[in-house]
Amino acid sequence: MIHYLDNSATTPLCDAAKVKINKVIENYGNPSSLHELGVRAQTEIENARKTLLSVFLPAGARGSSEQIVFTSGGTEANNIALVGTATSKPRNNGKKIIVGETEHSSVYASAEHLRSLGYNVVYIPSPRGVWDMDKYIKELTPDTILVSAMLVNNEVGAVNDISAIARSAKEVNPDVTVHCDAVQGFMRLPSKLFSEADLVSVSAHKIGAPKGTGALYLSPNAIKRRAVSPVVYGGGQEHGLRSGTENVIGIAAFGAAVEYYKSNFAAFSKKFDELHSYATEKFSGLKTLGVVLNIPQSRIHANHILSVTVNGIRSETLLHFLSSEGVYVSSGSACSSNSNVKSRTLKSFGLSDDEADSTVRFSFGPQNEKDDIDAAAEAVIKAAKTLSRKR
Repeated sequence: MIHYLDNSATTPLCDAAKVKINKVIENYGNPSSLHELGVRAQTEIENARKTLLSVFLPAGARGSSEQIVFTSGGTEANNIALVGTATSKPRNNGKKIIVGETEHSSVYASAEHLRSLGYNVVYIPSPRGVWDMDKYIKELTPDTILVSAMLVNNEVGAVNDISAIARSAKEVNPDVTVHCDAVQGFMRLPSKLFSEADLVSVSAHKIGAPKGTGALYLSPNAIKRRAVSPVVYGGGQEHGLRSGTENVIGIAAFGAAVEYYKSNFAAFSKKFDELHSYATEKFSGLKTLGVVLNIPQSRIHANHILSVTVNGIRSETLLHFLSSEGVYVSSGSACSSNSNVKSRTLKSFGLSDDEADSTVRFSFGPQNEKDDIDAAAEAVIKAAKTLSRKR
């Protein structure tokens, strides 16, 4: 039996997305074509755009189609947000960019690219998973053009106070652009938690839609200021910010998945709370086996992520063992699983190299039940008793 507890890496397709895919797949029209098949395809995109936009707007508010730009995923959305903002105006050259030390690799690598171009990039440490706000506020200067902070840390589930980060930045420079990577928090946490950001990145495959689709939200102020320039050039699709023929099937399914999560938001949130509490209790009882929970210090934390260190067993070894028992988890970010670099998140969190190298992540989805956690706990107990200990 499969016990899939790696939903922060990717999620199984939800039924709503499957239905939408089966419908849209019959329409092969290019959404830029002016004939009927093209118009139908474009209609699917616009319907999905309206659905996503409704998550970002207050109830009853009307937005603009320019506020949602569809991309190939969260990574591209993050690249557009950072590189597109930094290079949007000549006067931005060389100015200050503030980024979290534990950001996703797509943000971190984009920041490093901008550093190579001469921008002054500063990283804010995140002890116990959250931004050091004192250090952040000291780093804010009038020439700060961009601040990028993730809503939910993808490895430990810590939640940053995006409102406080945004307000502090705009007090120093009203024209600063604040970006939030909300890939791990979108449709999992209330949208009000990132409502004060100018740019927000989201991804389809984290909420039951296909891989290969994401989106970048732009606030009306960001659009008015023309705060972002394109990174990809071509046919001018997506209001000129993301050229290339749109992934109609993926975008339509993304919209369907968002509707599904909106309709079930309260029920899913309650379920994740119960699963997180149950898993916390289960694994807390395994201290004598060297099991330690990495609980964030944030005011709230994501209830679908639980980071667990099993001291004395390398995470790669543990992952293979759990997989052989039908339990599927990650050792942090799946996007960095092929890298030999130690986790920036876990080191910033306060773990030693050995502890970070013995840490796995359990993440829950709507399909999970308590028996999945029971199976995971039993497998961890078996691993702790049978696997060779590190020297």
